[in-house]
Amino acid sequence: MALVSINQLPESILLEVFMHLPARQLLLNCRPVCSLWRDLIDLVSLWKRKCLHEGYATEDWDQSVADWKVFYFLCSLRRNLLRNPCAEEDMRSWKIDSNGGDQWKVESLPGAHGTDFPDPKVKKYFATSYEMCLKSQLIDLKAEGYWEELLDKFRPDIEVKDWFAARADCGCTYHIRVQLASADYLVLASFEPTPMTVHQWNDARWTEVSHTFSDYPPGVRHILFQHGGKDTQFWAGWYGPRVTNSSIVVSHRMTRNPAPSVAQP
Repeated sequence: MALVSINQLPESILLEVFMHLPARQLLLNCRPVCSLWRDLIDLVSLWKRKCLHEGYATEDWDQSVADWKVFYFLCSLRRNLLRNPCAEEDMRSWKIDSNGGDQWKVESLPGAHGTDFPDPKVKKYFATSYEMCLKSQLIDLKAEGYWEELLDKFRPDIEVKDWFAARADCGCTYHIRVQLASADYLVLASFEPTPMTVHQWNDARWTEVSHTFSDYPPGVRHILFQHGGKDTQFWAGWYGPRVTNSSIVVSHRMTRNPAPSVAQP
């Protein structure tokens, strides 16, 4: 019986096989095999089907997608890149940059003179003291699965969110700084708003701070996230801003006009 080359199969069958192979294996191992496989793997229809199959898009998807292959990978990588954002593992994964007053502390919601968090799944927060408390994480984007061409050619939006609240009985000042940096840690883009002060006898509500990095320069390889603050009364204990549920997400969107920053309750 004569051997039959796999390439003699109808292209529709080959595409069906490719549909069920891991995406990275398709690009790294299958695409270089021959020109036929390369052309099939580069088809827009294949990557759109893979997106539909994985639930990254729906049949009635009405958003414009410039490149379905890139869209697929950005969706598959999408997650919060900050570890331990809600203090479930105490201070693990955070670098303590400033530990003033009575130092950082993890407390359970709602806390003394506090309010419940909008998302009931969030159970804890990080509390600051009467001198500056700052903590940070440095994210290595290549170590997280993002490769250079994806970052430099397509420059997907990078969405930053953080939440803070004051105690009702004490004023506080909240700080946040987020920087996009190159491989050698040169700062390419930065978000560092004026510190936000909440006065004593406030409603202790939680405030979301958000910023989207769009159309940033090529060369981004790291993201530095730092936040914290201190109280305004200089009281012993943990009366400064409370922070939790921080996130940094590389979006599937690729905006060429920078999006505004917002702070809202």
